Amino acid sequence: MALKSTIYKANIELADMDRNYYDSLQLTIAKHPSETDQRMMVRLIAFLLNAHTDLSFGKGVSDEDEAAISLVNYSGEINLWIELGQVDEKRLKKACNKAEQVKLYSYGASVNTWWSQVENALNKFGKLTVEYFEQETCDALVNFISRSMDFQCSIQDGQMWLTSNDETLLIETKVLKPPQ
Repeated sequence: MALKSTIYKANIELADMDRNYYDSLQLTIAKHPSETDQRMMVRLIAFLLNAHTDLSFGKGVSDEDEAAISLVNYSGEINLWIELGQVDEKRLKKACNKAEQVKLYSYGASVNTWWSQVENALNKFGKLTVEYFEQETCDALVNFISRSMDFQCSIQDGQMWLTSNDETLLIETKVLKPPQ
């Protein structure tokens, strides 16, 4: 019998001063049995960094034809395709052929090793941006997990401040590859 996804709820008050985007979000996050806590939280943070009324989570880690997070316009065109982790060149090439803009948010202890192996290949993709989260940030994000989460999120000057109860975490990404 297949294991079912675990459902998490997140209520977020978002103030993105860099993009002048302000919203109250009620998100339902389905964590696939094979998904780690770190990946789920990185997925949530990537969503917040790119928040838009039409942004949506993909079907899950097992769907190879869909982004982890995407922004599709009313014409069915993909404006933004977001991937997570240490994705291979083939998948990113496919994403760049389908979307106007592609973002990859990497995380984990082996990002530097992975990047040294794929940097030349990924630099060919002009639509692609690659950023990563420090391991310490990912570890701290896991401490915020509960089945029902309430966050206040402020983004300004490229820094995200995420607050839950009386704990606040500074979240920053490091750019490995800016868009061309």
